[in-house]
Amino acid sequence: MNREQLLREILSSRVYDAARETPLDPARRLSEVLQNEVLLKREDLQPIFSFKIRGAHNRIAHLTAEERQAGVIAASAGNHAQGVAFSARKVGAKAVIVMPETTPAIKVEAVRRLGAEIVLSGETYADAEVRCREIAAASGLTIIHPFDDPLVIAGQGTIAAEIHRHGGERLGAVFVPVGGGGLIAGIGGYFKEVAPEVRVIGVQPFGTDSMHRSLLAGHPVHVPRVGIFADGVAVREVGELTFQIARDTVDEVVLVDNDEICAAIRDVFEDTRSIVEPAGALAVAGMKRWVRNGGVVGERLVAVLSGANMNFDRLGFVAERAGLGEAREAVLAVTIPERPGAFLEFCRLLGRRTITEFNYRLASRTEAHVFVGIRVESKEDLAELVSELEDAGRRTVDLSRDESAKLHVRHMVGGPAPATVTAEVACRFEFPERPGALTTFLETLGGRWNISLFHYRNHAADAGRVLAGFEVPEAERAEFLEFLEALGYRYVLEVDNAAYRLFLG
Repeated sequence: MNREQLLREILSSRVYDAARETPLDPARRLSEVLQNEVLLKREDLQPIFSFKIRGAHNRIAHLTAEERQAGVIAASAGNHAQGVAFSARKVGAKAVIVMPETTPAIKVEAVRRLGAEIVLSGETYADAEVRCREIAAASGLTIIHPFDDPLVIAGQGTIAAEIHRHGGERLGAVFVPVGGGGLIAGIGGYFKEVAPEVRVIGVQPFGTDSMHRSLLAGHPVHVPRVGIFADGVAVREVGELTFQIARDTVDEVVLVDNDEICAAIRDVFEDTRSIVEPAGALAVAGMKRWVRNGGVVGERLVAVLSGANMNFDRLGFVAERAGLGEAREAVLAVTIPERPGAFLEFCRLLGRRTITEFNYRLASRTEAHVFVGIRVESKEDLAELVSELEDAGRRTVDLSRDESAKLHVRHMVGGPAPATVTAEVACRFEFPERPGALTTFLETLGGRWNISLFHYRNHAADAGRVLAGFEVPEAERAEFLEFLEALGYRYVLEVDNAAYRLFLG
């Protein structure tokens, strides 16, 4: 499919029987902060709270009478599933949806309420897709692909036509969340034909950057493991068709971390009083990083808010990490003397800065390690604070980018391990969250080495995160590393981690 054909398909797409034309709203606070005119494309306001209704309905509207009679099937992490279910119900067709077992409950329930039959299979979209194809081959159902289909891509491209119509002639760049590539292929295909001066910039999370890697390599690249915090873009490999279009139409791809996504969710809330899901905030997070890195000012920039199917239980994690994501909060380990009045002296050094948390336990008679969260104005403000503490003789370690510190240690500060613990090896694990996941994890660990430390956090259908300590004699370290590799879980050894050494080791 060339760009001219894609443009014709976009302009003739049959999306508005199910989807609505969404507003392009000004983000006044964000515009002031970034010194650019920021506009938000509000796809979170669709009937299913996601842009996916556009591509799904355009594809289903083109079914033959025989295909409609037989029904449709789709693999999806949630939003495409709702689009297919919504559209199928509208045209009177049966819908079967195969979803990863890690899909947030809010999305599973939303699909069920739309009347679709649900099959839960595997941990990722790739696993669900395999099962989807097996069922389709056996049943004769028509597969509605979430991104690698010309009609789906064209349906998503109608977003670009609306942005162009509402955004005027001064558009500088459009920021687009990227999973499998259907959305950015549609938007890029439109703009590079109609307004090629508009930059089309994709945004992906670090570690879930299949499009970024593919564009660098010149061919689709398979990412063996993807993060699932932004589950709406948790795709291991982009489509063949979406890659071909993106290669010719996407100017660049920006990568962001989970803390930046959480900060972007808060940014959207402060401007709109709406809460978007992590994938829905990706474009804002990428825009902020792009503006900061390039020193861009005075441009008209658009971010596509792709969806708002947020699991309510995730909001605590989002709030916890949002300040860190935009350098409004710092997490520090500070060593102070162990003597009367040392706490007061430390607080005086902080001046009128707001302390968000303070963790301490007596560890020795000479010095104490304090785990403290502090409100700051910027990265420069943080650097100045660290310098002031160091100049005052208070040894300081910035833990703001340390995952073990943020996920585990801040909840565990209690002093170093007792003398009875020997040869401890600390390791951080991450595994897809589902009912019984912790039990399965512990059963997989087995009883080969004694567990001396354990902390588990469940982030509401995101991932199970564990910090564990094992008593492993030096002679058995190589065997232990082989054991970790064989487990099949994502892990990071944390023996030399600063937060672990100061507060737990």
